[in-house]
Amino acid sequence: MTDQTDIAPETTGRRTFIRNVATGGLSLAAVSLLSGEPAAAQRGRYGTAAPADAQGDADLLNAALGLEHEGIAAYTIAAGSGLLEPAVVDVGVLFRGHHEAHRDELARVIRTLGGTPVEPRSDAEYVEALGIAALRNQTDVLNLALRLERGATSAYLGIMPSLQDGDHDHLAARIAVDEAAHFTALAGALGQSLPGNAFIFG
Repeated sequence: MTDQTDIAPETTGRRTFIRNVATGGLSLAAVSLLSGEPAAAQRGRYGTAAPADAQGDADLLNAALGLEHEGIAAYTIAAGSGLLEPAVVDVGVLFRGHHEAHRDELARVIRTLGGTPVEPRSDAEYVEALGIAALRNQTDVLNLALRLERGATSAYLGIMPSLQDGDHDHLAARIAVDEAAHFTALAGALGQSLPGNAFIFG
């Protein structure tokens, strides 16, 4: 197994993001960025940025949008599964609302960059991809949500070094904080202690 102490945090974050993205819609430019190609030294507004930078940010944000679609579907399917207590359904619906707000803002920014926001998959595809049919009780559902939120937090941290516009970097940071808050609440609901080590995500 690779010694993780020899891998720079930025590279590890990008690899984590690649593993967690389920959209299959990354362009070659985005894959290149996530695989460790150096980001431009200067970040700025797109009034002066090269078109390639705008395309790269659009690709990365579109991959993130795919994760938001996944989260929305997971909470929607879970809410209708009959496995959750009413109070837990309410929290899941709240979290879904956060993901919907993330989705809308990501889609808006992607359009301003000239991109086309990726469409969500069907619920049946998410059920298969996430193994939802195998869930048997509320604990199973919460553990799935916990895994998705932790992965999403790490994914946003993974793309931040490659985003070329400071506003997009800031957006990714704000969403990452929301995902981390979801993770913390879910861990508490499961009675899990927070990890003892620092650098929980990424």
